[in-house]
Amino acid sequence: MRVRGVDGELAPQPENRDALTEEFRIGSKIKVLRLARKKTLQEVADDTGFSPALISQIENNNVSPPIATLSRIAKVLGVRVGYFFRDEGPEEEYEVVRKEMRPAVTRVISLTGGEHGYTYHALTYRKRDKIMEPFLLTVDPGMRNEENQYSHEGEEFLLILEGEAELLLEDQRIVLTEGDSVYFESALKHRLLSHGGVGAKVLAVLAKGA
Repeated sequence: MRVRGVDGELAPQPENRDALTEEFRIGSKIKVLRLARKKTLQEVADDTGFSPALISQIENNNVSPPIATLSRIAKVLGVRVGYFFRDEGPEEEYEVVRKEMRPAVTRVISLTGGEHGYTYHALTYRKRDKIMEPFLLTVDPGMRNEENQYSHEGEEFLLILEGEAELLLEDQRIVLTEGDSVYFESALKHRLLSHGGVGAKVLAVLAKGA
């Protein structure tokens, strides 16, 4: 896949997967949409829970928002989450995404500006107007910051592919190990942490609300 910038021009082809990971940025798309919608940094901050300063850092590609916050940003700006990962090529009826070509987001930040403790890859970027948005999360070992919990519209499905994780879901603490899954309303406050001193790889699927 050749990654296109927000101006539609083809970006330089990365030499390896790490280069793709570093090059893939969503901040510029957020900024272009915000300006097109005539929204201020403060308005977007009020609707997402981030400070205007952090929204500015996101727009300048210094940090990246977690998926839950990106979902709220998308709603504020009138698009779906998949818009930020979308390839600008023609619409396709089906899509095959090779492992090495998954768009990746790193430097994910918490509401308070600390590291969020995971990275994520989009598992689809050509199919538009989707009901589901699938991601692969890599949860860092030892990430136990419980300060930030998130909520957004829709429903969510998690499947633990490797390792262990702990899901904070309102006042519940649910330990999940390899092969376990959970489905919940995304309006519930939630946060995924590592568990047992190991990291985890998680299939996360977001579904839009009715």
